Amino acid sequence: MAEQPSDGRLRLDTGVRRVPVLSGSRIVLVPVGDGDVVLSPPPPPEQVVDVPAAVRDALRFPLSGPTLEQTAPRGGRATIVVEHPSLPYPEAQLDSRPQALAAAIDELASCGIPDERVTILVAGGLEQRSGQRELERLLPPPRARSFRGRVLVHDAEDPELRPTASGARVNRALAETDLVLVVSAAETVLHGGPGTLLAACDAATLRDVAGAESLVEAGGAPEWRRAVAIEEGLGSIVPLLGVSLVFDLPRLTGTYRDYPHDPEAVRHAVRSPFRRVFGRLPGILRRDILERQTRRVTVIAAFGGSPSVAHAEALLRGVELRGIRLDEPVDALVVGAPWVGPHLPRERANPVSAASSALALALRLYRDTFPLREGGTVVLVHPLARSFEHGAGDPYSAMFNALRSAQDAAELVAAESAAARDPRSVDAYRAGRACHPLLPYADWAGCGPALSRVGRVVVAGCRDAIAARTFGFVPSHGVGSALEMAHGIAGGRARIGILLAPPYAPILVGS
Repeated sequence: MAEQPSDGRLRLDTGVRRVPVLSGSRIVLVPVGDGDVVLSPPPPPEQVVDVPAAVRDALRFPLSGPTLEQTAPRGGRATIVVEHPSLPYPEAQLDSRPQALAAAIDELASCGIPDERVTILVAGGLEQRSGQRELERLLPPPRARSFRGRVLVHDAEDPELRPTASGARVNRALAETDLVLVVSAAETVLHGGPGTLLAACDAATLRDVAGAESLVEAGGAPEWRRAVAIEEGLGSIVPLLGVSLVFDLPRLTGTYRDYPHDPEAVRHAVRSPFRRVFGRLPGILRRDILERQTRRVTVIAAFGGSPSVAHAEALLRGVELRGIRLDEPVDALVVGAPWVGPHLPRERANPVSAASSALALALRLYRDTFPLREGGTVVLVHPLARSFEHGAGDPYSAMFNALRSAQDAAELVAAESAAARDPRSVDAYRAGRACHPLLPYADWAGCGPALSRVGRVVVAGCRDAIAARTFGFVPSHGVGSALEMAHGIAGGRARIGILLAPPYAPILVGS
């Protein structure tokens, strides 16, 4: 009988020697050898039943500093900063953040700040600016129709951004108010808490914090110190409070609701005849079926206080509850990348966004020790085809071509500088038609910490060798040949780790 231990590593009986991994919109089976480890998220923890009550308690009983009632000026103005909901990844259609935001607005009203004096600021960083469809999902539908305040979408190129003591320039709505309240989910060091304030800064500041070594270790990270400095600089102008939610991982609903944490669900996915039929469908039909799979993300806990204190406690709690424990680094790690990129709107993944999903996100969600041995192999399972969405994907196409033609790092830096000044690209970002032209460069920079530690990145199932070699990766026809390369690089039998994702869970390495 299969067993699911509390450390998140999936124990499979001898009847299951293969596990399914997502490769774009396809499902491939990865063989599991003796000594290999299947890294699966732990089962769902207990969730908060009443999210609005948890938010109210967090504001009334903060971890540090005064309460909202003690801080909010009666009849004053308030700015609620919310994050761009690109995380969790992949997207969860059933999300608790609208309830949390509505509860925060109600709490402000009870403290004497009615909703007509409230501004909701969507801090999206360098991502494509939210449109009407995304803004309508910020609040539950009845509450969205009755809300009488303002809703603003941050513009990192706005000439009227206000300077702060930290040196960063922030959105005017953060400086021209009587209170700033951050309502966010503690996903990573840079997403939630002070990272939400960072996402409301100028483009140059946002680009400078793209290379964090680990996304779940705040201590000593310069990116965390930068975000806290922005919080402190803004705090010298206006009172700051924060609510940080602890999210569970996005979980499937319906037939596959126990995948991938339940061994029985993994076994069912391997043996299901639907998987074989699914693999023969055209790509557009496969993507449509995958996009129709509903996911739910639930709240585990909520903390209040200063944004950095609440976020640090929430992040620590979330990593412990959602993390996969790995006793020691492996020789090779198999990581699948899904059919959509990590940013909103969820467009079809291009080579840059696919590499970013695996290397800049999955391989930076570790604590204590990097999950691969020095010089180990990453097996990236994705076709890596050059497919760029027209309009929204233009910045990625331009960045990929610049990377392909650059002879050295200096030429790539020059291309990035030119992209940041390109008026057509900047105008497309400000109009909400595309992401900021610096975002693809930030995504690639996020891959740097992982690439500096691994020996090879082998692309299993690669359909575009030119794209793989542009990144310095090794193309491979299938998973079998990629694993053979990993064994050869290890000088014998490599210990393989297979990450069942997305969603990507934190990996806690060591005792």
